Amino acid sequence: MTHRSESAPKVTPEPTPTVEELEAQERRLVFRRFTHDDAWALGSLLVELARERQAPVAIDIHRAGQQLFHAALPGSTPDNDAWIARKRRVVERYGSASYLVGARFRAKGTTFEESSRLDPDTYAAHGGSFPVIVADVGVIGAVTVSGLPQLQDHRLVVEALERFLDL
Repeated sequence: MTHRSESAPKVTPEPTPTVEELEAQERRLVFRRFTHDDAWALGSLLVELARERQAPVAIDIHRAGQQLFHAALPGSTPDNDAWIARKRRVVERYGSASYLVGARFRAKGTTFEESSRLDPDTYAAHGGSFPVIVADVGVIGAVTVSGLPQLQDHRLVVEALERFLDL
């Protein structure tokens, strides 16, 4: 009798992006304008990507303090909406992606929770909220996903922005 050894394919984890790589994403993912229709189209694209992956996420797009898009996919919970609000507040306060803000603190050898002096029930520097940046204007809002591990939330938003902006 011969014994065959079968092993599962090895999954190589994707490398964690550096602060410089995250900053480059923000410089690249810039809109010429951002309308209500753009929010609907971007949000719909995120829903499509999430459904393809059966990702149990909630999706939110805000502009100038107004919610322009929200979707809660199967498997998401009210906790995801709370995470969305906390991550979005980080983008609104710092003008940078929530994952980048957390990475900047980690690069200094600390954490957002330890060093920001902000209430963790109100702010969360976890991946998944990305600034809506308009050329010659700046940050006008945020697109946020919650429901996956933070780096996957961040990458889902970045992928949607890249597709939407045709980059």
